[in-house]
Amino acid sequence: MTWVTLAVLSAIFAAATTILAKIGIKGIDSNVATAIRTVVILLLAWGIVIGQGHLKNLASIPKVSWIFLILSGVTTGLSWLCYFKALQIGKAAPVAAIDKMSMIFTLLLAITFLGENTSKWGMVGIALMASGAMMIAYWG
Repeated sequence: MTWVTLAVLSAIFAAATTILAKIGIKGIDSNVATAIRTVVILLLAWGIVIGQGHLKNLASIPKVSWIFLILSGVTTGLSWLCYFKALQIGKAAPVAAIDKMSMIFTLLLAITFLGENTSKWGMVGIALMASGAMMIAYWG
């Protein structure tokens, strides 16, 4: 599969996640809901790793990769905890729209910390994405 196909599938699964979570979170603590979801993801991910025979690769992962993957896990967990709480108390579409502003933050962080470049049209796109997210969140 190409990266575009995988990215589209990711977006579709993320959209389904929001709807399924909004239905499932009703009447329970958002942190409990996040913990349940995390266990399912944990089992699924490790099942795939073991099923593909990649468990043996753990020993060859460089220390710096471990550090950044652990930090990424921490930020993912914090993101999910915030997302589920927001989803519990807010409407799904506005919460998802604001959450998707992560694309904008990712672009800005990639420019700042990874040295990635963008054109003036890229910056216009960032502004349009931010505007669109805010319009959905407040008037959608």
